[in-house]
Amino acid sequence: MLVVVSSQPLAYFLTWPTYGSRLHGDERGSVDREHNQPDTPMLDHNPKRLRWEREQMSLAPVILNDEERRIVAQTIQDHCVKREWELLAIAVRTNHVHMVVGYAGLAPERMMSEFKAWATRRLRKAGCRQNNQPLWVHHGSTRYLWKARSVESAIAYIELGQDLPR
Repeated sequence: MLVVVSSQPLAYFLTWPTYGSRLHGDERGSVDREHNQPDTPMLDHNPKRLRWEREQMSLAPVILNDEERRIVAQTIQDHCVKREWELLAIAVRTNHVHMVVGYAGLAPERMMSEFKAWATRRLRKAGCRQNNQPLWVHHGSTRYLWKARSVESAIAYIELGQDLPR
């Protein structure tokens, strides 16, 4: 039996939080450079590290209101059309963004960077956020989806697994 393994994923599941909304040491868990492999434990709750992380913040955490969430979602949709990327699902929450985007021949980090940059520009142009205010964390989560079932599961999580309307 011949098994063909694709050298490229079908899609990416991208997630990134807003600035200050998910800090290392938080009781929900997080990942850092040493704790970032799939299917491995996240960082444990650590009040001391959480306190240190909060002290390092220069501004308050970013919480997106309904209008800002609409702008971010529309910007991502517009950018996908412009770049001819297939947007399969999106959920812009008050403190993070989830999306599934089809493989487009470039790294998911580059795609996420473009989405964040365009959303930031649109939010600032709309007068929602100040120019010196960071809106997003430095990176985010970039999951490669190799199987149709994985793509379906990620889309279902985004569309059905979020506790709406937040």
